[in-house]
Amino acid sequence: MGKVFCVGHAAYDITLPVPSFPLEDKKYRILKSIECGGGSANVAASLLARWKEEVYFFGAIGKDEYGKRIKEEMRNEGINFTYLEETSDFKTTASYIIANTSKGTRTIISNRDKKRNAIVDLSELDVVPDVIYTDGEEPEITRKLILQFPNAISILDAGNKKDSTVSLAPCVDYIVASKDYAEEVMGEKIDVLHPEKLYSLYDRLQAQYKGKLVITLGKDGSFTKIDNRYCLFPSIKVEAVDSTAAGDIYHGAFTYFLMQGYSLKDVMNYANIAGALSTMKMGSKYSIPTKEEVIHYQDVS
Repeated sequence: MGKVFCVGHAAYDITLPVPSFPLEDKKYRILKSIECGGGSANVAASLLARWKEEVYFFGAIGKDEYGKRIKEEMRNEGINFTYLEETSDFKTTASYIIANTSKGTRTIISNRDKKRNAIVDLSELDVVPDVIYTDGEEPEITRKLILQFPNAISILDAGNKKDSTVSLAPCVDYIVASKDYAEEVMGEKIDVLHPEKLYSLYDRLQAQYKGKLVITLGKDGSFTKIDNRYCLFPSIKVEAVDSTAAGDIYHGAFTYFLMQGYSLKDVMNYANIAGALSTMKMGSKYSIPTKEEVIHYQDVS
């Protein structure tokens, strides 16, 4: 069992499944909604805890009903929330997710209060992590932890281009960047049907970082460079009903298999499988596959 510090965002997700995307100025009725904790670092922390890693969460929630539910989820999953700040300064983020079950896509509308970084006392921190995982939402805490524990593997979920993510990317060992992030930073589009353009973009973006760059490509899988060879790892084909948190689950699985000492090739293949399998179920945390499901799929494919 390894020790993982998950640093970043905890939200509360309310998923509304619909057979097709709603039309404007219409009324719709659904049988039930799916509610659970969300947020990139929070979902990754849940996967790692369920897969039997020792997980500590660093971040902030509001002193409200959604914050209470998030904390209770963490308690039930065995996530250590000693360094989770509860504050009256802002409300816990609520995300309303319209899940188009016919296409497996989702549209997210977040009710996010004013941004404030968590205030966490690290002076008495006596746990030495094996991995520091961050979604970029708590840059000050992340930098302090990386400096305090230089031997820990640091992983950044670079979901989109924002000041905190861009500033942390040069500081970590692994930058797992979304297609959106790579396109926004480089100012050009990625098209897997034109690999030479993808290779060029990758090399120019990788040159900005000391750490290893991985780019996730949604349904097209993920991409990196190993031993000076460009490597595209295709995703698996599934009947998707909800893509919510698939990226977060990819990152959690990436972190887990990296901790276990797997090769980067195997890490990315397993992470692809975990992310794809998650789209077959509704709801952020409800869609986290078991480790056994992921490994079994790889073994039989």
